[in-house]
Amino acid sequence: MEQATTAGFQEAPVRVSEWKRFWRIFLKRRIVIFGLVVFALLIIAAVFAPLLAPFNPYVGIMEDSLQNPNSKHWLGTDITGRDTLSRIIFGARSVLEVGFITVFVGAVIGFALGMIAGYFGGVLSAVILRVMDAMMSFPMLVLALLLSAVLGGGLQNVIIALTIASIPGNARVMNGLVLTTKQNDYILAGRSMGTSNIRLMLAHILPNALPPMIVLITLQLGGIIMAEAGLSFLGIGIKPPGAAWGAMVNDGYKYLLDHPVLSFAPGLAIMFVVFAFNMIGDGLRDALDPRLRGLL
Repeated sequence: MEQATTAGFQEAPVRVSEWKRFWRIFLKRRIVIFGLVVFALLIIAAVFAPLLAPFNPYVGIMEDSLQNPNSKHWLGTDITGRDTLSRIIFGARSVLEVGFITVFVGAVIGFALGMIAGYFGGVLSAVILRVMDAMMSFPMLVLALLLSAVLGGGLQNVIIALTIASIPGNARVMNGLVLTTKQNDYILAGRSMGTSNIRLMLAHILPNALPPMIVLITLQLGGIIMAEAGLSFLGIGIKPPGAAWGAMVNDGYKYLLDHPVLSFAPGLAIMFVVFAFNMIGDGLRDALDPRLRGLL
């Protein structure tokens, strides 16, 4: 009897740390590691831009106008003689600033609206969701384009426009998660014990809804960066002489046949960064989704 009991204890599975499980699944695919490397390079370029850029990205030398890649200018120069590589490095700052500020502020506002609508329901929910539906009737880029045209160009106005455009999607997803979570037994038990609505929302519903929203935020970063590049390409984004990758693509396409690197270099930078954020978001989804943990 004692031997059987001892054998039973010995065969019990070893408890695996959730953090170790998360990192094992998150880093399982090489494409996710590639995304993390690109993200790390983006941060390094943004933080250490003055040290990494070989030339002043805002001041050009007309004698060096429209040079092809050479030993002095690795990616050539634009029409005003500004170094393309230096402008790409400084453009990383705009990418991070627009991306993270927009996603953070839009997520906070969208989460709050979605949670209020899903938890309380009734007329308040109907009003919030109808407003979100009206905003979602416009694609995010079109809505951001409209708001940017009204507010004007510039980094601050671009952030405001993209933030407003990102709110409806966050609110809708959070609303659906809250509607599902608030029907669980522990929420009903908390209500019966007199727990306040604020405590239930922040201490019980939000932590359970947070993992899917983290994945959504990560995936949104790529879309926000692409939208900012589109606005800058159309000339209503970051104003010159600010370094913006979308504006650089717009400036370089006029010389696409003779100097293709002027458009291809910033275009590839946009592509790699957007791809990296999408891969990171995909990896987070695999690591945070309990339905996939046992399969990976």
